[in-house]
Amino acid sequence: MPNQKPVFISFYKALLFIIFTNVALVTSKSTIEPCSNSDSCNSLLGYTLYTDLKVAEVASLFQVDPISILTANAIDISYPDVENHILPARLFIKIPILCSCVDGIRKSVSTNYKTRPQDTLSLIADSIYAGLVSADQIREANSIADPTVLDVGENLLVPLPCTCFNNTDNGLPAIYLSYVVKPVDTLAGIAASYSTTITDLMNVNAMGSSSVKAGDILAVPLSACASNFPKYASDRGLIVPNGSYAITASHCVQCSCGPGSRNLYCMPASLAVSCSSMQCKSSNLMLGNVTVQQSSAGCNVTSCTYGGYSNGTIITGLSSSLQPRCPGPQQFPPLVAPPSYVTRDSVFAPAPAPQSDGVITTVPKTSTVPSTGSLPGLPPAGAPFGSLSDASSLVNSLATLPTALMIYFLIKLISPFSL
Repeated sequence: MPNQKPVFISFYKALLFIIFTNVALVTSKSTIEPCSNSDSCNSLLGYTLYTDLKVAEVASLFQVDPISILTANAIDISYPDVENHILPARLFIKIPILCSCVDGIRKSVSTNYKTRPQDTLSLIADSIYAGLVSADQIREANSIADPTVLDVGENLLVPLPCTCFNNTDNGLPAIYLSYVVKPVDTLAGIAASYSTTITDLMNVNAMGSSSVKAGDILAVPLSACASNFPKYASDRGLIVPNGSYAITASHCVQCSCGPGSRNLYCMPASLAVSCSSMQCKSSNLMLGNVTVQQSSAGCNVTSCTYGGYSNGTIITGLSSSLQPRCPGPQQFPPLVAPPSYVTRDSVFAPAPAPQSDGVITTVPKTSTVPSTGSLPGLPPAGAPFGSLSDASSLVNSLATLPTALMIYFLIKLISPFSL
């Protein structure tokens, strides 16, 4: 039956084409948080640099303050011209963003990208923004009829993933990191890297199993120190991840969250140039000052604390309390020097974090933030269930199949024949 050979081969050619086509259509999953109000929250993006970039260039990509990127990663800002420091390609960093409620779901819509020659939607999504967004999401957000035609200099809205979940995790303060799963990642590795559990990650992301694949975007809760500023404060809702710090009040105040701490500690920032008074009323204490006095009843603690920023005024408050024992020295986040190199191993390490991603740095000027002077089971309580959903469509069933194995056996099967 010699005339059956072309039919047999054509069948397998068609089957291979269908498989490859469906593989291309498989989209990654991301956690979507439904919302119904207009409030915003502080959130984080896990971003891997696609090339060497200055700190200011990374900030421009996401339209954020360069200093906020440095402080979110506990990088010492006292280095000269630190905003123009060149960060190495493949470095993993956290980007602080504002997470809004748009069309009933949480997302960040404050990032715009100006197209350059040779840009494609896939290049912008997969390389420049490191998989935090899909080409289809950019196309839909900008109503692009023909994605193959992009005008040079065109401003594109880049919707980015984020979650709030009331900034709590199991009833404790938390800030959520949108993390793009890497090929080598496992849920256990991600949980270990960010000091959480597999169960917590599964609950937050409403996962039916612990299986993850490259390109999935998970919401990872990070322990944090939360503020309690009044609603009229421009920096209300300030929350700082554990082991890092933030600059607020027009660069006048720095607030840190020490290792293992839940208490936000604020003091004058080293960047302060022209700031309103930071002295507590009816006291000679300045912002961040603490006095202790031992007595037979315990320890009298008086402190000058930060209460937010409003209309150019730094709000301070004097608080006094009797505690069983006097507090020890304030613990500050360890600082690192601005990184210049990334080791090869760090690229393949599961869920790298800035504190342990194999970055080779010069010896930092200081190892901790000084007490004065320069600064270097259940979903979250009260929060809606997140949902691990496709960014643009339902998950293709082939995403759960060992596709590469199928293709291999098919090729072996038809190899005796001439294509």
